[in-house]
Amino acid sequence: MYGVREYLQTIPYLAGLTEDDLTLITEHSRLYRFVMGDIVFLEGVVSRGLWVIESGVVKIYKTGADGSEYIMHLSGDGATFNDIAALDGGLTPATAAVLSPELTAWLIPCETLRMVITKNPQVALNVIQILTRRVRILVGQMEDIALHSVSVRVARFLLRQAQSDTAHPVGVTRTAIAAHLNTTPQTISVILRELEAAGALQFNRQRIQIMDEAILRRIALLER
Repeated sequence: MYGVREYLQTIPYLAGLTEDDLTLITEHSRLYRFVMGDIVFLEGVVSRGLWVIESGVVKIYKTGADGSEYIMHLSGDGATFNDIAALDGGLTPATAAVLSPELTAWLIPCETLRMVITKNPQVALNVIQILTRRVRILVGQMEDIALHSVSVRVARFLLRQAQSDTAHPVGVTRTAIAAHLNTTPQTISVILRELEAAGALQFNRQRIQIMDEAILRRIALLER
């Protein structure tokens, strides 16, 4: 297993760290381990810092008044989460819970992160680039829900997850996909069968495998 010093150097978010930056983060970061169902943090609490996933999957979600969930993000190996609250010092905007059997993640305290950003312009630029990319993703999700059918939303979700290397780790269930795409698990099952019949993918209870990306992109309305 990587130590925090070696591991952080592999994270694009923190590219360009100097030796002094690495020493500062190493001295103040802490490794945490969780199991499926654990709550990493609740919505509306004081942020402890930036989380960096070493292994496992986390869902970032909001809960409605009726108890229903809307999953905003699914984050896997190498991803960061709680970025906004870690950077602005505000309350956590959503709840984070573990989807995979186990989760290993580093916590970089808010004060440490802000100190590194203040000292290192490259890290500050990384932060800007990643946050703007996430804004674009959120705008795309809003567009998908408002303007596109469930089939298109599922196809686009699968393509995004494949690109982010969290395509279907254990724990990302049809229920989780449904909560992310604002539909039902039953509808997800129907759409997956339709995509399989079209030759775009194969799936079983544990895994979804993209077989023909070109077909999936056409269904996603990304190619004609």
